[in-house]
Amino acid sequence: MNKGNYICGLDIGSTKICAVVGEIIDGRLEIRGIGTSPSTGVRKGMVVNIEPTVESIKKAVKEAEINTGVCIDSAYVGITGIHIKGFNSYGAVGIKKGEVTTLDVEQAIESSKAIYIPIDREVIQVIPSGYILDGQDGINDPVGMTGVRLEAKVHIITASTTSVQNIIRCCEKADLEPIEVVFQPIASAEAVLTNDEKDLGVAFADIGGTTDIVLFKDGRLLHFSVLPVGGPHFTNDIAIGFRLSLSEAERLKKSFGHAIANIVDKNEMIDIVQAGQERKIPSRYLSEIIQPRAEELLVLIKNELQCISAYDVASSGIVLTGGGSLLAGLDRMAEAILELPVRIGYPDSINGCKGDINSPVYATGIGLVLYGFNRESREFSYRCDTRGIIMKMRSWVSEVFR
Repeated sequence: MNKGNYICGLDIGSTKICAVVGEIIDGRLEIRGIGTSPSTGVRKGMVVNIEPTVESIKKAVKEAEINTGVCIDSAYVGITGIHIKGFNSYGAVGIKKGEVTTLDVEQAIESSKAIYIPIDREVIQVIPSGYILDGQDGINDPVGMTGVRLEAKVHIITASTTSVQNIIRCCEKADLEPIEVVFQPIASAEAVLTNDEKDLGVAFADIGGTTDIVLFKDGRLLHFSVLPVGGPHFTNDIAIGFRLSLSEAERLKKSFGHAIANIVDKNEMIDIVQAGQERKIPSRYLSEIIQPRAEELLVLIKNELQCISAYDVASSGIVLTGGGSLLAGLDRMAEAILELPVRIGYPDSINGCKGDINSPVYATGIGLVLYGFNRESREFSYRCDTRGIIMKMRSWVSEVFR
C-alpha cells in the first residue's frame, strides 16, 4: 500500500506470511508495525494451494491493520523459489542535452529489456550493475555527468509466469493489489547489509523455505542463486525422527534446537508431545538430528560460493538472515565450514525496528517496505524531469502493442 505516506511489504514465505507497514515522515522511512500468519499453502517459495494462502494473507494483513491503524489495500510482494533465474543484459541511449538526467538513465535501462524472453517466463526486476559513459566504465551514478552516449549494464531477473501469476492471484483474492513483485533476497539485502559491506564485497544467504544466495561487490549485484534447502527441512527431519507433528517439530526446533550436538549438555531433558502424550527426551537427541542437515546446508552454500568465485570477492565475509539463521550454533558452524567471517543480519539500521520487529525473521518484509520507499523516491525524481511523462507514455504504448 502506497497511498498517503504508508508503504506495505508482503513476505509470502513457506512457514509464515508477514505484512510490514512503514510510514514516510519528512522523507524518512519508519516501520510502524507488522502482522503475521502461519503459511500452509506455500512450499519452497511457490504457491501449491490457493485458498489456504489467501486466508493466510488476509490474516496477516488484518493483524497489521489492527497493529498500525492503517487500511491496507496494496503492497510490494516478495517472491522466491528455484524457478528464479537471472542473466546479464545491456542497453544504450544517446544523451540529447549533453548532461545525463534521471530520464536518460531510465531510457538506457529500458532499452536493455529489448531481448527475447521465453513465453513461460517473465521479467520481475531489472537491476543496474554499472554504467559506461562515452567509453568510461565503472560509473555507479551517471546523473549530472556530461557525455554523448550512455550505456547501462543490468542484471535481469526472471521468474516462472505460473508462479508469479499464482502469487498475484492470491493477493487479488485477498483484496490486496500487488504494486510490484520483488525477488525476496534483493529486498532482504537492502534491510540488513551495510553500504560498506556491499562496496568491499559480501556474500548474503537468506535461509527461509529455500536458501537464497546473493553476492555483492562495489555496491553492485554480481550473482544470485537459490538452493532448494531451507528451514522447513530441519523441521521435517525432526518430525520424522521423533514421529511428531510438524507444528510440534517446529516448536522444538525454535525453542531447543542447536546446530552443534557436542555443545549440548548430555543431562538436559526436554518435553515433547508425541501421539498426544507428553514425554521427556535428552536435548542432545534433537541436536543430533539437526546437525547433519545444518552441515549439509552449509556445504551446499560453500560449494555455491566456490562456483561463483565468491572467496575472491567477499572481503566482508557472509551475512546470514531469515528465520533459519536463528538456529543456535549455526553461525559458529558456518564460520568453521565456510572459512569466512559470519554475522547474523538484523534490520536494526531502519527506524522503528525495535524489540521483536528487529529480527532476521522479518528481514524480507522490512526489506520490501524499504524497496518500495526507494522506488517511490526515484519515481519522484523521475517525475521532476519534464520529459518523464512522455517517456512513461511511450513505455505504456510499447507494452500494450508489444
